[in-house]
Amino acid sequence: MIRIGPGLALDERAIEENFVHASGPGGQNVNKVATAVQLRVDLQRAGLPQAVVLRLQRLAGRKLTGDGMLLISAQRHRTQERNRAAALDMLIRLVQRAAVPPKPRIATRPTASSRARRLADKAHRAHTKRARTARPEE
Repeated sequence: MIRIGPGLALDERAIEENFVHASGPGGQNVNKVATAVQLRVDLQRAGLPQAVVLRLQRLAGRKLTGDGMLLISAQRHRTQERNRAAALDMLIRLVQRAAVPPKPRIATRPTASSRARRLADKAHRAHTKRARTARPEE
């Protein structure tokens, strides 16, 4: 289990690692060694609460595949170990962001002065536009 926060852990069995050839730094090493890492996380097997999974799916965006897998890639560093740590760090930060429930929106009403200001601005714009029109000669 990977500890995410208090009372929240990610099941390691839901994570699959693949190493692929990376583009970027590494010189000739890039052509010989698969240093980039791709983490595939099955969100249904991850052991996270359903509310966190739903927020995680919304946050993931393009990182979410069609079959509900979260795909995280890391290829910034020259070694597998550093890329693996970077990918795991990205995953943990993403789950931590999803674990925070959104604040409920409290409906408010505009103040009297803001309504008056809006109407005054609206009248001023109307007057400006009315002044632009060509009046027919009488």
